[in-house]
Amino acid sequence: MTAKPRQWTLEDLQVDVAKATALFRESRIGEPLSIWKTTFFQKRRQVRQTFNALNFRNPARVHSRQIHAMHEKGLGGVLRYLAAPPISDDDLKTLSDSTLSLKALRQPSHAKGVLRTLRASLDPIRFPWISSGVKPHAGEWRAAITATAALMTAQAVATQRRHAGKNEQERATKAYLQDILGLTEVAPRPIRTFRDVPPAGSFCGESEVWGEKADIVVSLFDDRLLLIECKVSNSSVNSFKRVVHEAAGKATAWTSKLGTAHAVPAAVLSGVFRPQNLLLAQDKGLSLFWAHRLDDLGDFINMTRATS
Repeated sequence: MTAKPRQWTLEDLQVDVAKATALFRESRIGEPLSIWKTTFFQKRRQVRQTFNALNFRNPARVHSRQIHAMHEKGLGGVLRYLAAPPISDDDLKTLSDSTLSLKALRQPSHAKGVLRTLRASLDPIRFPWISSGVKPHAGEWRAAITATAALMTAQAVATQRRHAGKNEQERATKAYLQDILGLTEVAPRPIRTFRDVPPAGSFCGESEVWGEKADIVVSLFDDRLLLIECKVSNSSVNSFKRVVHEAAGKATAWTSKLGTAHAVPAAVLSGVFRPQNLLLAQDKGLSLFWAHRLDDLGDFINMTRATS
């Protein structure tokens, strides 16, 4: 009989969501303030350097050549935060009709497109001297630098948290597979045919599997592939994207190509989730495991030893 991961009821999921949320609160409250402070001071230096280089006290005199110069110095990211609200990298590319590469920004048309977009979206609250036509006094100048640095810091720390949480979850899952279950880690590889599959009882890190990337690929003892996505969510709203759209979407793609006889799509979860979203993802063929209770993952993998 083929081993199957446990299917959770809504009540089961509600219990684990409460546990994962409590752990998320503990980690977030215990996060050192030094991360914010270090990042803020770094961003403030970048903002001050950019403002001075642009002579931003008089934005009307900023030249398109300076747009290329800022990107060449690695300060192009600051420019996006002059807007209200800040413009994403992708949006700035679209609005300015430029790739924002150094090669493209050497061309006046590309640099002028970026400058035109930024001038049209400058924040009048942070930069009140733009509408008044009077150079900012020292207090306005410092406040604008501080506010811009704070905006950049908020985004940078949020990104760091997301990546750090995912990386830690992947590290812990791999350690469990190797140290507790005795599986062997092998090098990541593109898996396009069954010849590319790692040996039974081994696993590899992020790899493309039949056109979709999996964070961890486990070659089970019964010749199936356990395709794991590590998902960390900081809000119940965000959990729909993380689990239903991303992980369950891949699950559907894998099972349509490989069938349930060869693929076991799964997610290891930590953070804040909406139980109903998890139930929906499970109904779409995604098996669910929790970072705070990896023994459930171990139980399933060990079951495949017995059925091999």
